[in-house]
Amino acid sequence: MAATGEIAGIAADGGDPRYPEGEGPIPPSNRLLHDPNVSFYEYTYYAKLTREEEEETYKTSPTVGIMQVLFPTKSSGGVTPIDTHGNNGSNGEDKEISEKKVGELQQRIEISEAEWTNASRAVRTASGSACFYLITTDILGPFGIGFSMGTLGWGPGIGLFTLFGVLAGYSGWLLWTVFLGVDSYQFPAKNYGDLAFRTWGRPLRHIVNFLQGLQLLISVGVIVIGNGQALSQVSKFKLCYAVCCLIWAILGFAAGQVRTLQKFGILANVAVFINLLIMFISMGVFAHSPPNFAISVLGSAGAVVDSATITPDNSTGVLVYPPIIHYNGMPSKDLAVGIFGLMQGVYAYAGAQLFIEFMAELKRPRDFLKAMWGAQFFIYSCYMIYGCYTYFWQGQYSYQISYQGVSPYSWQTLGNMLAVTSGLIAAALYGNIGIKVIYNNLLMEWFHAPALITKRGKTLWAAIVPIYWTIAFILAASIPDFFGLTGVTAAVCFVQFTYTFPPLIALGYRIQTHALQEGEGFDPATGVVTLHDRGLRRIIRGFFADKWYLNVLHILYAMGALCVSGLGAYSSCHFLIEAFKNPQVNAFSCTSPLNLNP
Repeated sequence: MAATGEIAGIAADGGDPRYPEGEGPIPPSNRLLHDPNVSFYEYTYYAKLTREEEEETYKTSPTVGIMQVLFPTKSSGGVTPIDTHGNNGSNGEDKEISEKKVGELQQRIEISEAEWTNASRAVRTASGSACFYLITTDILGPFGIGFSMGTLGWGPGIGLFTLFGVLAGYSGWLLWTVFLGVDSYQFPAKNYGDLAFRTWGRPLRHIVNFLQGLQLLISVGVIVIGNGQALSQVSKFKLCYAVCCLIWAILGFAAGQVRTLQKFGILANVAVFINLLIMFISMGVFAHSPPNFAISVLGSAGAVVDSATITPDNSTGVLVYPPIIHYNGMPSKDLAVGIFGLMQGVYAYAGAQLFIEFMAELKRPRDFLKAMWGAQFFIYSCYMIYGCYTYFWQGQYSYQISYQGVSPYSWQTLGNMLAVTSGLIAAALYGNIGIKVIYNNLLMEWFHAPALITKRGKTLWAAIVPIYWTIAFILAASIPDFFGLTGVTAAVCFVQFTYTFPPLIALGYRIQTHALQEGEGFDPATGVVTLHDRGLRRIIRGFFADKWYLNVLHILYAMGALCVSGLGAYSSCHFLIEAFKNPQVNAFSCTSPLNLNP
């Protein structure tokens, strides 16, 4: 965070290239992308102005009908720009900002403040309804809930999924609060790392960006491999498994070309309805056919809890599988199994790593809260209804991918083909955000890449997409038991973004906000930030200034999340070690891991 003297010194020094005249404050357009000399209070000053402008614009916005909510349009235009030419910005000169390299200070000196903020407004095109579908596509994963119920039992399962759903919603609210407080047209917060940087500084930003980039890359790889397994099952293992996976990586080259999240809202809408269709179809099949007994050894709840409950009796010469059973409480006293079940509830709502990117492209970021709570309630309802229904009909045979746990081959095929379509959309969404994290934090800052709204930026994006998907495929395909390894990375990464970082970021925001005294703050006329004190004394005052018990709660919340993360990593490592006791194949093989008779 910049000290008062630092900003004043820059403003008074005529040699700073970001302000050629050598007097007055440094304009936001001439700041570095992640300038350590920009004070927290400068961020909050411009954020307040932006929120006020958004509210004024909202008053004159047309009413959104129910059909627009259910089926968001491809694009409804960005935030209304400031008129810089007296003709509503229609002059060709107003487009010059799109071709200037905003990553380079010397060229950004030529950009006016109106042009700079208009460039920020231009990327804010997503509606609240599109955000609802994006959040739902990001988080919703109902097909493993029956399996989770089988590892937890009725009581713990319902209780934990309810608890973690509430906590995930609270974390989303914390991120939303901080985002509104530090994001502005002058200093747009584009990703999770920006919030970490503005509240805690560079170290946390680098940690967040690394973990987010790693998790999104692995998420893309998981879906590519999962879709490959589904296709291999549909082909009855006649098509080479490596080709099955490669096909989806190549399709990702095309799906990844969508850049804006408003356009992704259409695809996300389709993905949500496809998932609902799979749920309804599989629920009907569960009630009218037995479980897929043969595949239960590969990934059913019984295989995790007690293999004896899925082991057939062959004493009469005919395989007779044990009857379906249910557990009211925890089905196993094994610590690793209990933690494994616990982590299923944690992972079920882990999607907050994309929330900042969603807010960054919303026309009105305040709408995120309604979209988020609506999505969380919808997701929770799907989890409870579908998860309990699956567990009721399939018990310990509940498979980790429910639609593959049905016995009729025709319904397996239909479920697989629908799921791979929605999975490809989800992978494209993860890839979109993953590339933006790399682009905004690596390419623009270190290599001065052009902004994504420019023609050259769009061309560079088109070239990066196939490279990103190729890396994700190679990473996922080369590691045996890749799904086991993802359990470890999920514990290390996913948990942090939904349960650890939000309270930590909110704590830093609250301390700095409430530490402000009379006569302190940012003066836009001079660019000076006046602070009467700093250091430990200021931190203590900010901590206890307003509702200190919330700060204590956030510390406990973050520490609890770290403990859960450690337990999850332990459990995942335990099962990974057990898995590697048997030979494992990777996705460069023609033999599918689902093929029981290779």
